[in-house]
Amino acid sequence: MNIFRFAGDMTHLISVLVLLLKIYATKSCAGVSLKTQELYALVFLARYLDLFTDFISVYNTVMKIVFIMSSLAIVWCMRMHPMVRRSYDKELDTFRHYFLIAGCLLGALLVHEKFTFQEIFWAFSLYLEAVAILPQLVLLQRSGNVDNLTGQYVFFLGAYRALYILNWIYRYFTEKHFGRWISCISGLVQTALYGDFFYYYFISWKNNAKLQLPA
Repeated sequence: MNIFRFAGDMTHLISVLVLLLKIYATKSCAGVSLKTQELYALVFLARYLDLFTDFISVYNTVMKIVFIMSSLAIVWCMRMHPMVRRSYDKELDTFRHYFLIAGCLLGALLVHEKFTFQEIFWAFSLYLEAVAILPQLVLLQRSGNVDNLTGQYVFFLGAYRALYILNWIYRYFTEKHFGRWISCISGLVQTALYGDFFYYYFISWKNNAKLQLPA
C-alpha cells in the first residue's frame, strides 16, 4: 500500500458512489451504458475469485466485496428496477461487448503470468477492464450531451487508473522484484482510451460549460 494506490482506490470508490447517486437520486440511468456495467461486474467477479481463499487484509477484503456488490447492484437496477430501466438508452447502447469478452479471454489464455485458473482469470479481468469503458464512451459520443453526474462518474473512473500508473511507477523504484507488467500495460491502454474524454472534460471545466462530446 502507498499513497498513490490508496488515492486510486478512493477515486474508484467515488466513481461508483457518483453513479449510484445518479441512479438512486434521479431514478434514471440515462447516459449510462449497461454493457459497460456488465463488463465491470464480470471484471470484479473474475478478479476476486480469491475472496474466500486468500486473506490479505480487512481493507482488501472490504474493497473487493464493495466493488462486486456495487457493480451487481447497478446492473440489477438498470435491468430490473421498474423506473430506472425505462430510462435506459437501449438504442444508443449497441456496442457488441461480447467481442471484447471473447478477445480478452483468448488473450488471457495466451498471455498470462502463470497457467493456473486464478491467474488466467486475473489476466482476463485486467484485459477486460482496460476496454470495458468503450461502450460507455461510444454511448456518450452518440448522445452528444453528457449530464453532470455521468461526466463526473467517467472522469473519476479514468482518474483512478491514472493514479494506479503512479502507484506502479512508485513500486518499480521501491520494490526489488516488482513484475506486474500485465497490469502496467493494461492500465496504460485503459488510461489512453480516456484521453479524448479528459480533453473535452477539461475544456468544459475551463469554460464553465456543459460537457459535450463530438458525435
